[in-house]
Amino acid sequence: MTLLRDEDLSAAFDHASRSYDTLVSANPGYHGQLRRSARRLRLPRRGAGLRVLDLGCGTGASTAALAAVLPEAAITAVDASAGMLERAARKPWREGVSFVHAPAERLAQAGVEGPFDAVFAAYLFRNVTDPDRVLSTVRDVLAPGGRLAVHEYTLSGRAVHRAVWTGVCRGLVLPVATVLGDGGLYRHLWRSVVEFDTADDFAARARSQGFEAVRVLPLPGWQTGITHTIVARRPATAGDGR
Repeated sequence: MTLLRDEDLSAAFDHASRSYDTLVSANPGYHGQLRRSARRLRLPRRGAGLRVLDLGCGTGASTAALAAVLPEAAITAVDASAGMLERAARKPWREGVSFVHAPAERLAQAGVEGPFDAVFAAYLFRNVTDPDRVLSTVRDVLAPGGRLAVHEYTLSGRAVHRAVWTGVCRGLVLPVATVLGDGGLYRHLWRSVVEFDTADDFAARARSQGFEAVRVLPLPGWQTGITHTIVARRPATAGDGR
């Protein structure tokens, strides 16, 4: 199976948007893990006076995590799937949260402009065609010293963690998704994790795109060794790091 990319992947997410939240709710700790990663941005003052970009917001789970952790920040949430974004925008949000339909690679064309004090990207990078290009875009929209937190299925590299991920997908996720008519998307999501960077490899990728203070932080529960938060910072002096 070839991985889905660009318009094909957006269309698959459009179709799956109607049941996405239901499937997510079956994942123990899903929302709590997102909040943990949002806290790892370590932004001050509950986000007061700060701008945060939620890149790849889906149906808004990552946006909700940011809004809970940073209740006074201005949050711009972006996604390439119109269907997922429509579901997100329908939910009740406080003032200061806005949604924009745009691929991560074309933020400027959609009017999404920095500087942002932080970027949060959940379950995004393994789904883009060119992760380096997106990391470069993220670096450019961050203010000098701005922070990045990537919450992602990035395997540890140990065989046991790869086996657990495959077992969960084949034993639970794929059968349910197939019944719902979204088997193709979730087969892609399984393989996108297996074929993507390990957590350490992604950290190295971030460093190669000019980020500093890059760290890989584990997440607890059944996703230990499967999901990580990778935190990083744009250098405080513009132009440094590359």
